[in-house]
Amino acid sequence: EMNLIVCVDAHWGIGNKGELLVSIPGDKRMFKENTTGKVVLGGRKTMEGLPGGTTLKGRTNIVLTHQKDYTFGDAIIVHSKEEALERLKEYNDEDIFIIGGEKVYRDFLPYCKKAYVTKVDYRYEADVFFPNLDEDDDWVMTHDSDEQTYYDLEYYFTIYQRKDSLPNHSL
Repeated sequence: EMNLIVCVDAHWGIGNKGELLVSIPGDKRMFKENTTGKVVLGGRKTMEGLPGGTTLKGRTNIVLTHQKDYTFGDAIIVHSKEEALERLKEYNDEDIFIIGGEKVYRDFLPYCKKAYVTKVDYRYEADVFFPNLDEDDDWVMTHDSDEQTYYDLEYYFTIYQRKDSLPNHSL
């Protein structure tokens, strides 16, 4: 029952042509606060696109790639979803954060019980999307922050939880 962390636009877009849609310092701060000391799992392109071009400091980095002899800094490399899930058993579920990209999010969403979603109130041109949790009956938003701003952008820190992981199922 892991976590995932994602920044989406008004249409749940997460990227375009291999790049993130927007970079918001407050979102980066929240990401760092939530994942430091924890385990992050991402696909190769997502990990290679991280600031500094190397693994995230202070975290256990796991990279999922189909490339056989791939190495990336001090990251643990796994080559399939099954191998990733096997490796992740070594850690506490609540310490695991799925960080993208699109295919990794979709593959691991069924194993997650909490999603930290930064929602940017703007529609970008996007070619990759995160599943819309507002339209998914299995998920419910349990936290919505006050409006945050970055220049003229408005955004919100939200938390969604899988309904069957909540103490009270009748929600």
